Formats: sequence, structure tokens, C-alpha cells
Amino acid sequence: MTTKLPKTVAGIKIPDSIIARQATELLLEHGSELLYNHSLRTYLFASLNGEQRKLTYDPELLYVSAAFHDLGLTSHYSSPDKCFEVDGANAAREFLRSHGMPKQTLQLVWDAIALHTIPGVAPHKEAEVSLLNYGVALDVVGRGYDQLSAENREEIVRQFPRTGFKKKIIPAFFEGFKHKPETTYGTINADICAFMIPNFERKNFCDAIIHSPWSE
Repeated sequence: MTTKLPKTVAGIKIPDSIIARQATELLLEHGSELLYNHSLRTYLFASLNGEQRKLTYDPELLYVSAAFHDLGLTSHYSSPDKCFEVDGANAAREFLRSHGMPKQTLQLVWDAIALHTIPGVAPHKEAEVSLLNYGVALDVVGRGYDQLSAENREEIVRQFPRTGFKKKIIPAFFEGFKHKPETTYGTINADICAFMIPNFERKNFCDAIIHSPWSE
């Protein structure tokens, strides 16, 4: 899959730095059309929200975070024993490290990706972390749908189509961690395992407390 990105969509400029272009190339190489369109919509939704809230954020770092946020689902970046969010965060960290980015930047992008499925935490961290979570949540479950104009939503979807996203995204998520369902413990991804695996028994925190090795 190859594509040429537009310069702007819905009034948002798409970063065109060397780092941004290389991140796009990796997304195209290792991701699917579904993940590519989702990731670009996520960046645009996140950026629009940042503009609305008058937040100060780094568009390039937000773009890289969006490009890598689901790459942990792909065979190229998936580990045998880590949750997909951490796999994607690790991949982005190594990518940015190869470009000589400072430790603070590496940590910021790592946090944005690792926490993008944790709605109780991400919105309270740095702008890039909060915005990535917002963009993902809007595209996947429609959170904040009415905060963006119909015109902006339609332009973004026209440029990066959903094409059956609601039916395809659950199997796509599951494909990325079906070989390690235990890594979904404590996250929303356990819901996907319960949806996709007959008689799936998720770990229970209360059971873990009761059956801990402590005598009292």
C-alpha cells in the first residue's frame, strides 16, 4: 500500500519532516490499510481537539505517536509477552532514539502510546498523551463525537475512509494479541478476548487478592 499524504486536512497540517515521513513509511510497511486510516484519523481528531482547547503540543511528536500507537498489533513489532501498547511504545522509542531525540521526548511518546487505552490516566498527563487518547477514543468509540463539526468529521473520513471500521477493528485488535491473551489483564483489551474467545476466563483482581500467598 502506498499513498501520498495531503498537506492539510480539516485545517490541520500533516507533519512532513523526515521523522514524520519515516514514521508514515513504517506504518505503511508494517500496518494495514485499516490501521493506516485509523492512525491518520486519530492524529487529525487529536490535533483538532488540541486547537479547540488551545493546548501547546508538538505536532510532530503527536503524529509519530499516532503512527506507532497500534503498530504493536503487527507481527513485526509484536512481542511474545508484552501488551501491544508497550510493544508499540517500545518501537516508537527506538525509532526516535535512532534520530537522536532526548530522553524526555522518548519518554513522552512512550507514555502517549503505552497509555492510549487507559482513559482514567492519559487525559491527565501531558498534552500529547491526552490528545492521542482523545483521538483514539473518538475514532474507536465516538467519545467527543459532537465536539467536532460535521464538516470536519466528514472531511477527515473522506480523506481517510472508515470502510467498515466498526466491524473490522475488533478482529484486528484480537489478531494482534490472540497469541498472548494474558497480556490483556487489567485493560479494555480483556473485553475483546471475552468477545472473541468462547468461554474466555479473564483474570480477576479480587481473586488475586484472596488467593495471594499472604496468611492474613
